Amino acid sequence: MQRRATAIAGTACVTYADENPRHILLQPVDHRDLDDVDREAQLLQDSCKAPLALVAFEVPEWNDDLSPWEAPPAFGKRGFGSGAQHTLDLILNGILPELPTALQPQPGQDAILGGYSLAALFSLWCSYHTDAFAAVAAASPSVWFPGWIDYSEGHRPLSRAVYLSLGDREERTRNAVVSTVGSCIRRQHELLRAQGVPCTLEWNAGGHFQDPGSRMAQAFLWCIDTLEAERTA
Repeated sequence: MQRRATAIAGTACVTYADENPRHILLQPVDHRDLDDVDREAQLLQDSCKAPLALVAFEVPEWNDDLSPWEAPPAFGKRGFGSGAQHTLDLILNGILPELPTALQPQPGQDAILGGYSLAALFSLWCSYHTDAFAAVAAASPSVWFPGWIDYSEGHRPLSRAVYLSLGDREERTRNAVVSTVGSCIRRQHELLRAQGVPCTLEWNAGGHFQDPGSRMAQAFLWCIDTLEAERTA
């Protein structure tokens, strides 16, 4: 895949693209994540036979731009905003419409939205608001977010497949809010299965900050394999 730093819809992006991709992977990132994304792209290239493009776009205010609603701080003094709708609008009305020119994908290509941590929660939230994403790759999502499980209990995703993962040490924290992440992700998986949504929950060794590039590649690969199986069914 060819790596290129560019701007799409006025947003700083790094793209990694095969010729005429069949799957377009969209991932919100912090600028400090780009080394992890380079590793992720290499793993995807090494493991995926289908042509693809990974579009990593920067979000300037992580806690605000990816949060579905306002919430108090879970750690430190910084709380959470409610900018998820604005970011989703940017993807739907800005980034996605420009991708055919930028990437020249195959007709009938799939868009897959994915992210890590709060970006994974954002990806899950988007799946409840639009059918623009064939699948969602949520690696170590912040499903401990106040009010999230109540929200997901009352809604059904519009995406055709959902990947979930968590590190097996993530719930072993003294932080009272974040320590609920294990029970919350089990509940999230249970809800998706009860709703008949094709999904998986994979457990990774280690804590939250261990090898996010590899975990994201694994998440996207599951989504690609699931969508490829649909094509041949």
